[in-house]
Order: sequence, then structure tokens, then C-alpha cells
Amino acid sequence: MTLDVSNFGHMPDGSPVRLYTLRNKNGMTVKVTEYGLIITELHVPDRNGKPGNVVLGFDNLDRYLKGHPFFGAIAGRVANRIGGARFTIDGREYTLAKNNGPNHLHGGLQGFDKKLWNSRPLPCTEAEAAVEFEYTSPDGEEGYPGNLRVIVRYTLTAENELRIDYTATTDKPTPVNLTNHSYFNLAGEGDVLGHELMIAADFYTPTDDGLIPTGEIRTVQGTALDFTSPVKIGARINETGLKPGGYGYDHNFVLRSGGQSLALAASVYHPSTGRVMEVLTTEPGVQLYTANHMDGSVVGTGGIRYPRHAGLCLETQHFPDSINKPHFPPVLLRPGQTYRSTTVFKFATRT
Repeated sequence: MTLDVSNFGHMPDGSPVRLYTLRNKNGMTVKVTEYGLIITELHVPDRNGKPGNVVLGFDNLDRYLKGHPFFGAIAGRVANRIGGARFTIDGREYTLAKNNGPNHLHGGLQGFDKKLWNSRPLPCTEAEAAVEFEYTSPDGEEGYPGNLRVIVRYTLTAENELRIDYTATTDKPTPVNLTNHSYFNLAGEGDVLGHELMIAADFYTPTDDGLIPTGEIRTVQGTALDFTSPVKIGARINETGLKPGGYGYDHNFVLRSGGQSLALAASVYHPSTGRVMEVLTTEPGVQLYTANHMDGSVVGTGGIRYPRHAGLCLETQHFPDSINKPHFPPVLLRPGQTYRSTTVFKFATRT
């Protein structure tokens, strides 16, 4: 296991931004930057042992600073959507930034994806290489109450696992729901419609036209959302009916594990390369998003253009708008409590 650090560029105020490169002996490489904790590249071998980059992103900081669809970043303080950009805690209403129509998305205008985090590389062992990142979100940032101290650890293991561990504490009651927003493409280019996907969920949370959950929990059986057995992503994607932008997936699934322990949430297989990715999480839900609004105009690392459905996101999470849905798994963190969450992306191949 090795861990290297390099310069990734400078913030507009001149602050340097580091890029960490973690490698194991199997040919797996992970690159992550202090800006937004973005996974800029993730190289894993195919069935013939040839490594390839399986995430969407850019090879320089300036391109990220110009704006991007959350490529590889940490989303927070609350990932996904909060309806009406408001919530109430202990009788007091809080108003957030509206950055998704009338709603609040992925932490607001300057969420965790746009912050420069402090970093600390950890000593490498034969089993793993890891980097720990820290950021304190001040009371009132983006409208959220409380000073929230967040620590995120990225670990690459000798078993071809990328593990992300999150912890957070607060001095006032506040909602917390953190996730990583990587777009995966196990082929390394093209679209993901031929990828075979399984999601360990029998139910999902239907939404209104603004993608805010109605509060209902509905079965996936008989719908385009039934991934209880492996199905090609493109097999029923034109039955999803998402608008605007036409068809595609952008849905939260209710995982069978219920977030009670680290358990399998999903698996993805690309037949041509043989690459397999398993996603394990302690979260109760996962959002499947299939890059529905890409159109080939964005050029990423290696000069690769990103067409429609160029990647799939499997955002492990609590359900969208949980702070306003008392019967959903709670996202409220109070002083004296510690938020903890773990997600593992495990890679292998099939012959």
C-alpha cells in the first residue's frame, strides 16, 4: 500500500489544494482531493488485469471550480433534497437556500462539495492506506443551525475496497445526511445502459414532480424500479417517465437492511470488462441516478466526452426530505450524539 500527495492547484484566494493518491498491489488506484473530497479518479483492473478509470471527473482543480454535477464529491450538510428549503426543529423554523427550484439540494449553494477540507494522511500498513479529512461547518451556514464538526476518512484496502467513514458532532440540533456523489462507469467510457444492476430493496419512495417524496413507501414489484434481480440499466429505463429531461433513474430505494449494520446495498456488473462493484452501507437508503441530463458537451479526464447516461450514482443515504417526514428514518443530530456512517465500494472481476 502506498500514499502520495501532490499539488492539485489553488483556490481563488490562493490556498493550495492537495491531491492524495492511494494505491494497492492489485493495480487499484484512488485519487481524492481536499476540495469537496472529490474522488477525481478511480482505477480498477478488468478481467485481463488492465486498469481503467471507472469514475467521471476532471484532472485539474480549475475545471471543478467552474462548476460540475457533483462529480465524486461529498454532499452535505444534508444530501439530496429538502422540500420547500425549510424544516422545523423544536418549534423553530429554519429556512435554507433554494438551489433546486423551490427546494434545497445537496447542502445548498456552497455545500460541502465546494469546501476546502483539512487533511491528514494516516500511516500505511500492509492492509490499507487512508486519509482523514475534517471540516467544521459554522452555525448558520446555508441556513443550518449549529457548529457541525465533520470527519471523513477514505481508506483503500488490499482487498480492492474503497471505504468511506463519516462522523459528525454538533452543538445545536441539526439535520445531517452525508453521501459521496461519484458517477461510476465500469466500462470507462460510453454510457451505462448495458451495466447489470442489482439493488437490495423491495420498496422505494415515490415523489412529486420536484422529486420530493410524497411520504408513501411503495413496492418496486411490477415497475421499472425492480432491481431485486440483476437487470440491465437500459432494459426499462424508458419506462421511468422522469421529466423534465426525459427518461432516466433518480429514485431513492428503501434498503432491506434498514441501515442497522454494514450490509449489501447494490451490485453492478459490466459484461465486456468483467468488472464488478459491490456497494455496502450502514445507511437505510440509496439513490440511483443515471446522469440523465448529460449531453456529450462535458469533456472529462483523458479527453472522454460524457454522453447521456454516462455514469450511475449509488448515493447511500437517509431518505430525501427525512427532516420533514417523521415516519422516515431520522436525520436529526443533537448535542452529545455522534453521527456515524460507513459505505464500502468493493471491486472484483468475473471471467
